[in-house]
Amino acid sequence: MVAISGGMDSVVLTHLLIQLDIKPSLAHCNFQLRGEESDADAEFVSELAEKWNLQLYSKTFETKQIKAENRGSTQMIARDLRYHWFNELIDQGKSTYLLTAHHLDDNIETFLIHLSRGTGIQGLLGIPERNHPILRPLLPFSREEILRYAKNNQLAWREDSSNASDDYLRNRIRHHISPQLKELHPSFDPNFNRTIRQLTQEKQLAQIEIDRARASCFTSDGDGYKIEIEKLQALTPLAAYLYHFFEPFGFSQFGAIEKMLNGLSGKEIRSHSHRLIKDRTHLLLHPLETIDKTCYEIEAGTTHLQHPIGLQFEKVDQMKEKQAGVLYIDADCLQYPLTLRKKKEGDVFYPQGMRGKKKLSKYFKDEKMDTLTKENQWLLCSQDQIVWVVGKRGDERFKITPTTQNIIKVTLKT
Repeated sequence: MVAISGGMDSVVLTHLLIQLDIKPSLAHCNFQLRGEESDADAEFVSELAEKWNLQLYSKTFETKQIKAENRGSTQMIARDLRYHWFNELIDQGKSTYLLTAHHLDDNIETFLIHLSRGTGIQGLLGIPERNHPILRPLLPFSREEILRYAKNNQLAWREDSSNASDDYLRNRIRHHISPQLKELHPSFDPNFNRTIRQLTQEKQLAQIEIDRARASCFTSDGDGYKIEIEKLQALTPLAAYLYHFFEPFGFSQFGAIEKMLNGLSGKEIRSHSHRLIKDRTHLLLHPLETIDKTCYEIEAGTTHLQHPIGLQFEKVDQMKEKQAGVLYIDADCLQYPLTLRKKKEGDVFYPQGMRGKKKLSKYFKDEKMDTLTKENQWLLCSQDQIVWVVGKRGDERFKITPTTQNIIKVTLKT
């Protein structure tokens, strides 16, 4: 499928495919930004599809209205609308690949835009030739070469009047900066292509080292990672490694992450999708989740609980040998409904085998539980008295004694 605007570049791309005995379908977006001119573009593409006997998919967008309801430039909103629709067509099986007509001059402009805004090697790579399922086969060719092909083959196309304006940064680069660069050096175009190829190879080399270092420092931890601080601090240059490690998770506060390495435990930084927590010798990286503060009630007579965790309740005649994940409770000490909840400020309990009460927070600290484990720890309670730090420690007040007549065995199902 070819993303076709009706302009010279996409018309040439379509014609080239036909000359290669490849019969593409066409996808055209009408953003209604130039009034009658936009409608005329759509009509031109429709006539071209009929002339060349090609399947056409077209869509009209209320772009101005969408921009009024959302943040962002008109160009970025149109881009997002365009690619979202293209991906929908691919998901529907209309095509396997989408071809766009980006060319060498587009790539030079993108390179200069990224350079002017500040970027790393990824930004200097410009527009990728392939970003599955999007292919850009015209990237090696200049606008001048494409124009010469169009004229030699007597092709007709539509001119976008907005391309003549200097209102957009890309157009100012196109009209004023790119021509001067090409005038300064007659071999600018092939040199630029060679530079992009060299940068791409160097990016691949750098990625090998990034992957090696990441594998050394990162250990899978459920749906996230534990990252060894000592190994991180041994990396040089540290700032570059932190960028490549954490940027994919949405982080941009790399200076704060570096300070965090020597900071106090419990320090936390968040991106839009993840949280990074300092825990003594490690950083803990996990997806953002709404902490479940819901209190689940457990009625008398309940034998099985499946959500939020698996618990089995059964009446037994006697207490057997202690096992991990099993607690025996004096049933007559319980008041129903029992509750299952997470920790809250001021929680205390009486750990079995110890005298007196202990703050839950102090127990967590003594057990060397990290921040995420503390947040995810479930408590089985009776009238807000902790009966069991589930899977870890029971409460002395509910233990089996020589006078106990009714015993409940609670088993944590993992």
